[in-house]
Amino acid sequence: STRKRTLFPYTTLFRSLLRCFLGFPQRRRRGEEMLEIKNLHVNIEGKEILKGIDLAIQAGEVHAVMGPNGSGKSTLTRVLAGHPSYQIMKGTVTYEGKDLLRMSVEDRARAGVFLAFQYPIDIPGVNNAYFLRSALNEIRKSRGLEELDAMDFLTVLKEKMKIVEMDEKFISRPVNEGFSGGEKKRNEILQMAVLEPNLAVLDETDSGLDIDALRVIAGGVNKMRNRSRAILLVTHYQRLLNYIEPDKVHVLMGGKIVLSGGKDLALQLEEKGYEWVSPVRDPSSAFDA
Repeated sequence: STRKRTLFPYTTLFRSLLRCFLGFPQRRRRGEEMLEIKNLHVNIEGKEILKGIDLAIQAGEVHAVMGPNGSGKSTLTRVLAGHPSYQIMKGTVTYEGKDLLRMSVEDRARAGVFLAFQYPIDIPGVNNAYFLRSALNEIRKSRGLEELDAMDFLTVLKEKMKIVEMDEKFISRPVNEGFSGGEKKRNEILQMAVLEPNLAVLDETDSGLDIDALRVIAGGVNKMRNRSRAILLVTHYQRLLNYIEPDKVHVLMGGKIVLSGGKDLALQLEEKGYEWVSPVRDPSSAFDA
C-alpha cells in the first residue's frame, strides 16, 4: 500500500541509524567513479517503472535529475536506498566498486549512502539529539572508539545546525513531529551534515519550500560539497539549480534518461517544458542503453 511504502524510509532508517548509519566513510578523490548505473530496469507491483537507466557520477560531482511527474525519479532514489518494494529486473548498480544491489539497507548506509526523503515523516518519542547521537556512538563503538557523552555530542550537533540555520530548540524535539514542511527539510539536511555521506541522494528536497527556506537548504547542501562527495539531486523545477549549480543535468522521461547536458539544459527545460525533449537518447550520455 502507499502508506506502507511511505513508512519504509523512517522505520528502516531508524533501525539502520542505530546499526551504524554514520559511517565516516573512506574519502575518495575528485574524478574517481562513485556510482555507475547500467541498463537498470525496475518493476513495482508488476509495472515497469525504470526501463533502462544509465548514469555515472564521479566523486566531487553534483548531478541533477529532472523530469515530469511519474517519470521514475523517486523510484530511482528509492532503489538506490534499497527500498524492498521494488524488483530489480535487469541491470547493475556499482557503488565505489561494489555491487550496491546486493547490499542491505544497513550496509548501504554504513558504506556512506544517504537519502533525503521527499516527504519526511514523524518519529514520535525519539528526539533529534538521541536519534543522531545513537548513530554516532554505534559507529564509534564499531571502530573501537570511545562513545561521545551528551555534552560532547551536543557541541558537534550545534555546529552542524549552523549549516542549515536551525534553531537549537529542535535538538530536544521528536524527529519531525510538529515540524513545518520547511523545518522537516532542514532536518533532513542536518542529518546529512552529521552523517557525512560519500553519496547523498536528495529526492525533491526543494518541494514545498518558500524562497527563504530554499535558500537555506541549498546553502546547507553547498557547504557540504567537496572533492570526495557525490550528490544526486532529483528535482522537478529549475529553481533549485539557481542555488546549487550542477555539473551535469539529466532528463528522465518514461523510465529512461533521454537527454543529458550541462547546467544550461535546466534553463531550457524551465523555458520550454519537457514536451520538446526527444525520446531518443542523447549520445553524449555515459552509456548506451
